[in-house]
Amino acid sequence: QVQLVESGGGLVQAGGSLRLSCAASRRTISSYDMAWFRQAPGKEREFVTAKSWSASNTDYADSVKGRFTISRDNAKNTVYLQMNSLKPEDTAVYYCAAGSPKVRVGTKSYQYAYWGQGTQVTVSS
Repeated sequence: QVQLVESGGGLVQAGGSLRLSCAASRRTISSYDMAWFRQAPGKEREFVTAKSWSASNTDYADSVKGRFTISRDNAKNTVYLQMNSLKPEDTAVYYCAAGSPKVRVGTKSYQYAYWGQGTQVTVSS
């Protein structure tokens, strides 16, 4: 079982940047697809981005393309989410997830078995 802990959230002004980290323990993430999801108040959890276990496949939600970048460092057992040009609508709790979707890149929450506790990102206008 993989344990995931997110960090790096906080309050930032619109146009600013943040880098989220997701540190894994108990098992290596090298064989898992890794993803970031987010959930804003009163809304359903939504897909943000994911990278396959081999790092050869990556997908982004249209709303974050060109602004967010996912990366993984298997040696450090850590996944990152670099967020640039942040907008107030990016405000949400961001969750890291690990799984084996059996597709090119999983974009659905049910495809991921392991989840972190989330980190709050607040973007002020």
